[in-house]
Amino acid sequence: MRSSLIPEIAKVNQLCFAQLQGTTNPAEAAVPPEELRKMLRSLRGLVCRSLKLDHGCALHTAARDGLSSVPTQDVPAVRPRAIFHTSESDPAKHTEQHEGCLYNIPLEEVKAVFPHGLPYRFQQQIQTFNEARVMVRRPALEILAYLKGSNFAHPAVRYVIYGERGTGKTMTLCHVVHYCSRQGWLVLHIPDAHLWVKNCKELLQSSYNKDRLDQPLQASVWLRNFKTSNERFLQEIKTQKKYMWGKRESTEEGRPLGEVVEQGLARVRSASDAVGVVLREIKQQSHRGSFRLLVAVDGVNALWGRTTLRKEDKSPVSPEELTLVHNLRKMVRNDWSGGAVVTSLSQTGSLFKHSSAYTPHELLGKEGFDALDPFVPIPVANYSPREFESCYGYYLERKWLQHEKGRCPGRGENRGCARPAVSEPAPPLPFPPSIPPSAPQCLSLSPSQRTRRTGRRSCSS
Repeated sequence: MRSSLIPEIAKVNQLCFAQLQGTTNPAEAAVPPEELRKMLRSLRGLVCRSLKLDHGCALHTAARDGLSSVPTQDVPAVRPRAIFHTSESDPAKHTEQHEGCLYNIPLEEVKAVFPHGLPYRFQQQIQTFNEARVMVRRPALEILAYLKGSNFAHPAVRYVIYGERGTGKTMTLCHVVHYCSRQGWLVLHIPDAHLWVKNCKELLQSSYNKDRLDQPLQASVWLRNFKTSNERFLQEIKTQKKYMWGKRESTEEGRPLGEVVEQGLARVRSASDAVGVVLREIKQQSHRGSFRLLVAVDGVNALWGRTTLRKEDKSPVSPEELTLVHNLRKMVRNDWSGGAVVTSLSQTGSLFKHSSAYTPHELLGKEGFDALDPFVPIPVANYSPREFESCYGYYLERKWLQHEKGRCPGRGENRGCARPAVSEPAPPLPFPPSIPPSAPQCLSLSPSQRTRRTGRRSCSS
């Protein structure tokens, strides 16, 4: 049917074109206009019924080529710019207009601003796509607006980012850290405070205070990262007093703060004390206005509660007995000016807390809540439809979703994509996993296998 229709369509098309150009011959001009319109209507109905493709697509290419009597050259289609990207890479210029869009952080800048690395899953994504794209979300925009309108002559305002597990609290904090770094702030970043209260390989009695315990390995790692991200401040800030590191080693008053950092890196035994000196000097000099200070702590709820550490007599270690935690608690107070404190609550690495806990009251406890009060709560929710569309479109563009059924045709269907059946098992991918590692093993079994293994009809998580 298609091949028989093409000559008729081409003939009518030529006739119409000739009439418009005024070049019809008398024989062809004798066709009445009413007859011509009737022919066009009948052909249009035939074309719509026989040549229409699936999903409302255009005509078949062969029929479409036959409709034109003038040969046309193939023009390469220009791919429109993806709406989920933004070319604005400066966080200071991000507004509600950019909400839900992904902005790029140069890889060189990632190494300088986040020398300790980013969340593990995000690091895998960077390695896979060879680029770091962060989504502009409303919680981060809210904090940035507060920081832009703050009066830094007043005591530091504290912000607490909270939300359910996996909603993006850490990446929201990283967005704020990137903003402050771009603005020339001194950034004191603790990427995961929970690492200071568990799985510590070495605990030593403090030489400064016998009632405290030093963590030289954790302290030296933090000093190295602090030096990388704040190199230019280490020569500008001078010590305000003399510090003794031993019988023969000392740092004189008026020396660059970088010498204290180098002392902690060269003598790992004194690294914890060096961290305390760095925090003390920064806090006491922040009010002068020569620099702005951001204290960013991910998992701040680790500073209160319990630890997994044990002393030599097997008695538990409380957080306030750790030199690093003791000094960091002083930094999250609001008894200083010239900056801000931005923290986040984390249940992922939290100890002795219920898996569903996520509110400040639940994770901080009474002691931690009273220590941070007053603070500005910043809730982080799951992706909005717009944010999901951006993430979905980004994975499609990067060809991360390659299955034919992974490309849902419409916006409404994007949120309801059913996972396609796979004929043969696919190799495990580093990101994102098909089943979370924390999920019960029986989630990957068939109903009959679950019954045989567990003796129950259902498997609760």
